[in-house]
Amino acid sequence: MDDMPARAGAIEDFAAALRELRASVGNPPFREMSGRSGAISHTTLHEATKGNRLPSWETTVEFVKACGADPAAYRERWERANLAVRSAGAGDPPLRAETLTPSPPGEMAGDVQPVPPAPAGRGRFRPTRLAVAALATAGAGVAAVLIVVAVNRGSGTDGRALDPSGSPSKTTLSAADCPVRPTTPPWAPPAHQGDSATFIGDITLPDCTRVGPGQTQTKVWRLKNAGTVWWKGYSLHRLDLPQRPDQCQTISDVHIKDTRPGEIVDVQTDITTPRNPGLCYVRFKMLDGSGQVAFPGGRPLNFQIIVE
Repeated sequence: MDDMPARAGAIEDFAAALRELRASVGNPPFREMSGRSGAISHTTLHEATKGNRLPSWETTVEFVKACGADPAAYRERWERANLAVRSAGAGDPPLRAETLTPSPPGEMAGDVQPVPPAPAGRGRFRPTRLAVAALATAGAGVAAVLIVVAVNRGSGTDGRALDPSGSPSKTTLSAADCPVRPTTPPWAPPAHQGDSATFIGDITLPDCTRVGPGQTQTKVWRLKNAGTVWWKGYSLHRLDLPQRPDQCQTISDVHIKDTRPGEIVDVQTDITTPRNPGLCYVRFKMLDGSGQVAFPGGRPLNFQIIVE
């Protein structure tokens, strides 16, 4: 096709932009980037840089966030590349994010064990014809794009979807979706050999607690340092940043007091619920004192509150 060189050039240019972004932050391993995201596999992240196919906007969002940058800065560039690909005619669709493989039964399922995080127990990725068509529409408004991504994002146990930030979509999730079921990232060793964490329980606001709109309450998780590494300067870092007005509001980084191996620690943060009803689902990853993800192969810690 006459337009094929333009199509290939657009894909390669966008892949080069992603490679440049990753290089600017020290070329972190793709497994580490996957751990930072908690919502996309390292193989999908790697594929996005090869220039074989244009990554989906969903994949681009997770890639850029894993590099500590703002996805909005890449939106227009992705739209131009996507338009070039579509204008060239049929071909491979934008590379989609694949779901993450759960850990074997009995293994640590996250920074802490039985927590439901990475969006609504994502099952298989099931794009619909409507979603693909909408994504391909040149000049689509941002709201329309967000709806498309929510359809493609992966689903909960009953088929409802998530938006690109990894939080439940207000238009598709409700109290009926609680509790959100967990998905585990690909296996990866802890940042420090011998480090391990166990989830003891929700001391306050257990999953699916009903809270009124516009209220501020304190969430407390109880964790155990189950490894041989001192937790010094550790924290919980919120994943879905920047926070939107329709989400529960928290501080971005929750301090964990220094905890010796074998000790139990309570970690708390204040939560302010949004004005509108819905399912409030927020995820955190544990960072060590240097800001590195402590458990890249573990599920994020989360809270999920029904606002009504």
